[in-house]
This record gives sequence, structure tokens and C-alpha cells, in this order.
Amino acid sequence: MDMHPDQVLFQGERTLPDMPAIDHYAGSEKLITKALGIQQDMGPVFDITCDCEDGAAAGSETEHAHMAAAMVMSEANRFGRVGARVHDITHPHWRRDIDILIEDAGTRLAFITFPKPRSVEDVREQLAYLRAQEAANHTGVSLPVHVLIETHGALRDAWHIAALDGVESLDFGLMDFVSAHHGAIPGEAMRSPAQFEHPLVARAKCEIAAAALAHGVVPSHNVTTEIKDTDFIRRDAERARREFGYLRMWSIHPNQIAPILEAMRPDFTEVETAIAILEAAQRAHWGPIQHAGKLHDRASYRYYWTLLKRARATGLSLPASAEKTFFAS
Repeated sequence: MDMHPDQVLFQGERTLPDMPAIDHYAGSEKLITKALGIQQDMGPVFDITCDCEDGAAAGSETEHAHMAAAMVMSEANRFGRVGARVHDITHPHWRRDIDILIEDAGTRLAFITFPKPRSVEDVREQLAYLRAQEAANHTGVSLPVHVLIETHGALRDAWHIAALDGVESLDFGLMDFVSAHHGAIPGEAMRSPAQFEHPLVARAKCEIAAAALAHGVVPSHNVTTEIKDTDFIRRDAERARREFGYLRMWSIHPNQIAPILEAMRPDFTEVETAIAILEAAQRAHWGPIQHAGKLHDRASYRYYWTLLKRARATGLSLPASAEKTFFAS
């Protein structure tokens, strides 16, 4: 039997996890329910994060966490692509968030997001507590962790955070990052075009993407504040993808989902090329080949395999032969 690309092309390396290209945030039961309905219509082309941090009013944290867990366990969660963001490590309720989510929904959560760590040590502490609760509740699952990089210390430690076992996404928290500079970065850098052009913000985006990709972790781009102009939203996502290497982006409004998805999809012509090269490579047992007068080997195979997986994760329809060859379970 021909070996699968993941077995051949990434031996001894941590490969990028298969994740949708959008992380859609929703805080209230109403908005989570609406997002689940859209997900049922579109398919698992975006994740939903139930927000226990900004979504919960002061004093209602426990009730809110139970609600989020119930949504994860509901029949509306058809694809198992719903996660949750807990409170940050300085908040007194973060442990209780994890307790409730793991006790009520630990077997169906897609991931847990840790916001505002001040260092890699903060992430280690929350990760250790999460693993302890999973063990105590006998979930049999070690949930992937997403980490928000939005403080000076987290940016400094981004490479160490990305290297932690269990971390599958580094997310850039633009607004908190700008605010942490005490006015040294102007407020206009919270939106386009300055968010891509201010040197301190661009540096942070590059550092996070580089750290993530070097460790087989997905870099996730911050939200765009525009919710009506779909061309504007698409351009933000395109710049994040093409100029800064982000493979995933946050959404905070249903209007943002489709244009972000379009921007994150590879060009279909390149997908066709990827299929042709990978099928020929497999026939050659992953030795060098020629395609369209050019030499290809495992270096280019890795690129085209990653592109093909990204195309599928963004809902691009692949030929039946490619589905059978590379994605049949």
C-alpha cells in the first residue's frame, strides 16, 4: 500500500493540525445558537468558540460556563467543532471555568482557549490544571489548547508557548496588544490599514506566525472590526493570509464568515496542480518527478500537501479521486 503523505513528508516533525480556517466567537446562548445553525448549513468549515471570558457578565460566570458546556453537548453541535475560551489566569474564576467545561462537556469540546497569558509559565499552569481535570473526570481526552498572544510577555515567550505539548493554535489579540502599549501605538492600529502597517504591530504578527509555523501550530489572525462591508473584510483576511502567513482568522459576526472563508481558500488552479503533483509523487513512491517541465521532490510535495489539506478545510470541493486517494478514512 502507498504511504500517506503525512507519513512520508513529515517524519519526526509536528505537522499542522487539520483545523477550519475560521474561529467564530459567540458569547450569549442566542448568538451561539445562531452560529450553530449557520455551521449546520455550511458544514464544518468554521469553528465556534463559546466565550466564557467576555461573554459572561460579572457575577454570572458559573451560570455562563454551564450554558457554554450545554451548547457543546447539544444536538446542534453536529460536527464536534465547538470550543470554549475561559477567563485569564488573573481572574478568580478561571479554574472553575475549566472544572465546569470538563465535567459537563470534556468529551465533546474541540479545544480550550487561554487568553492573556503573561508568560509561558502562565500557559503551563493553566495547561497542567486542564490535564489534571481531564484525568480526574476520566474523559480519555487531552484537549488541544489555543493561546491568545496579547501581552508583552506572551509575545516575548511566543516560541516557548508554541513548543508546549498540546498547543495547536497561537491567536493574535490585536486590541489588547495595542492597549498594552499605553498610547504609544495609536488607536487606528486596531483596524486597517494601520494594523498591517504599524511596525510594532506588524512585528508582533510576524513573530507569532513564525513561532507557530516553526512548531507545527496554526497561527490565527485577529478579528476585523468591519461587519458590513464584505469586500473590506475579505481584504483584511487576504492580507493576513498572503502577507503575514496566517492560516486561520477570528470572526465575531455572521457576516464575516463567508468573506474570510473565501480569502483563506487556495486558488483552485493551484489546487489542481497540487493534486496532479501529489498523485504522480505517490506513484513514484515519493521519489523525484517532473511535472510541466519542472522537477519536484519532497520539498515541494510538502508545500502542495499542506495546500491541499487547507483547500479541503476551507470547504473547497475536491475531485473524487483525490478524496479517495488522500482523505478516505
